[in-house]
Amino acid sequence: MNLSTIAKFDDKGLLCAVIQHYKTGQVLMVGYMNQESLDITLRERKACFWSRSRQKLWLKGETSGNVLHIKEIRVDCDGDALLLKCDPVGPTCHTNETSCFYRLVGEDKTVTLAGDGVTRA
Repeated sequence: MNLSTIAKFDDKGLLCAVIQHYKTGQVLMVGYMNQESLDITLRERKACFWSRSRQKLWLKGETSGNVLHIKEIRVDCDGDALLLKCDPVGPTCHTNETSCFYRLVGEDKTVTLAGDGVTRA
């Protein structure tokens, strides 16, 4: 079996990629990959995404230095999502939080900050 035979890109040519810390299991971010960014990720062993807002390739850490080194890649049962277990260099979120998931939603729908407070943008 080969990834290219089971990967199911959506109608925009993208796959969802969940980024997880390889040691702690913490979910760090979600990004999207097209075939080219997936090929770069596999070759370079650094996470590369397709930026939907900028419509261009985005090598994580290209400007910040906060690279995501790939330790393991898994594909889900449907072939339409990837799990990248990574060793991050620095915070993953553009807000300088360790994870993009630093806002906690309460039962009453209130949102509070629940990150590690690396720094706030």
